[in-house]
Amino acid sequence: QETMEDIDKNGDGFIDLEEYIGDMYSHDGDADEPEWVKTEREQFVEFRDKNGDGRMDQAETRDWILPSDYDHAEAEARHLVYESDQDKDGKLTKEEIVAKFDLFVGSQATDFGEALVRHDE
Repeated sequence: QETMEDIDKNGDGFIDLEEYIGDMYSHDGDADEPEWVKTEREQFVEFRDKNGDGRMDQAETRDWILPSDYDHAEAEARHLVYESDQDKDGKLTKEEIVAKFDLFVGSQATDFGEALVRHDE
């Protein structure tokens, strides 16, 4: 709902292609769009607008923001291990976690650090 409200500039309850692109890129007088913008246009047509009506409804927007085949918690956990595992053994030691404490305190996976103070070992 929040995403719809932010991107739906004309207030029709849908996100059209120009609103979708406009959320990420401003032309600012540029004649040529960067390649990534062209790719995003193709993504919108081929994948985001599932029913092909030229705009994303709430269900299509939800699928874009929260894809069902993507596990956010697992992705965040993998990111934390990847960034903190200094010896690359696939395990985190207390020292490795402390060395990257800022990552863990700012992570949704640790409930922004709350899980770290509740942990008993």
